[in-house]
Amino acid sequence: MKFTPVTAYTSLIRLCSSLQPALLFALRIYWGWSFFQTGKGKLMNLDQTTEFFATLHIPFPGINASLAGATECFGGLLLLVGLASRLAALPLVATMIVAYLTAEIEVVENIFNDPDKFTAADPFLFLLATVIVLVFGPGALSLDRLIIRLRHKRSAASMAVPVTAPTPA
Repeated sequence: MKFTPVTAYTSLIRLCSSLQPALLFALRIYWGWSFFQTGKGKLMNLDQTTEFFATLHIPFPGINASLAGATECFGGLLLLVGLASRLAALPLVATMIVAYLTAEIEVVENIFNDPDKFTAADPFLFLLATVIVLVFGPGALSLDRLIIRLRHKRSAASMAVPVTAPTPA
């Protein structure tokens, strides 16, 4: 095979594409665990979380503290194992948007004047990780993918026509 810029670029694409499952796996493991830990922290210290939410003028701070903690804790576990990943990512994205709009509102208001503060804010990497999973899915190394494979095998097996030997005349 002749080495040309096109074949080099094609090889680069193939190599990078082969790394996608590992990247999505690492992203899910790290950020799923991080979400679990932060959600568990909120739930284990619900009084402090409720007080903090009240200082941010979040309505119904007790209910919202429980809801945010449960979303992060259980959504993080789903993200971690790659089960219902895109579905779990939706409320996690919403939670991070609320975090920006409450705890980091000044950063949001000045996103174009000082984008570094926006990307340095606590919710940014959590939001980025969940958006990546929402858009690209959990990857090949996930329970979602395993379930899909098992369903395809089962449906293929049920569609197979049994071959019978001809009956003697």
